[in-house]
Amino acid sequence: MKRTPLIGDYLGYATTFVGAGLISGAVVHHPLDPDRYSMIALIGAGVFLFATVLNEFVLKWQRPSASKVVAIVLSSLALSFGIGMLSGGLQHFEDFPERAAMLIPFGLALSFVAYVVRHDTTRWRSIIGPTGLLVLVTATMAFFGLRGIASDMAAEPAGGGHSHGEESSSESETAKTEENPTEEGHSGGADTKAPVASPGIKGTGSGAGGEEGSHAEDWHAH
Repeated sequence: MKRTPLIGDYLGYATTFVGAGLISGAVVHHPLDPDRYSMIALIGAGVFLFATVLNEFVLKWQRPSASKVVAIVLSSLALSFGIGMLSGGLQHFEDFPERAAMLIPFGLALSFVAYVVRHDTTRWRSIIGPTGLLVLVTATMAFFGLRGIASDMAAEPAGGGHSHGEESSSESETAKTEENPTEEGHSGGADTKAPVASPGIKGTGSGAGGEEGSHAEDWHAH
């Protein structure tokens, strides 16, 4: 059997995880910017499908039938979204608890079904067998459990380090505003006191000048 080139194996491996990563981020952050993250999800799906074609049809020296090609492509796409929902929900549960509480169990169920169809079509009956029942029970328990945790997180008051920082800054601003009227009062008092001394100086100067003038007139009279 002919070995596949190393660069081909690497590209197939890397693009698989890059595609899944793009999808996981887009699925979780979609409500923030639907247009942007929809485009990212489409790009991630395209990258993942490219990896599927590369791994299954290019690197392998087999030519499956058209029906098998369609099944592989569709199941790979479903698998990529299932893994993206599961990994993205786990990673960003604290950021989006209510959304992640839905993504995790649905991603678990979707990825399991897609994996069976994608990699082991001969065991498709396991989907409705004991293994499938175990996955369904696990997903159901995760759904209700995570929803409860998300509700508790939503009920908690918003607080933390950031809020304390805001409170301290607002307190400092309040203290500055309380100090400003006092400073203005002192400056106003200084302004009112300043003009008082000027008339006295002028009066004293004029009085001295008048006395000198009277003494000069007496000397001439003598």
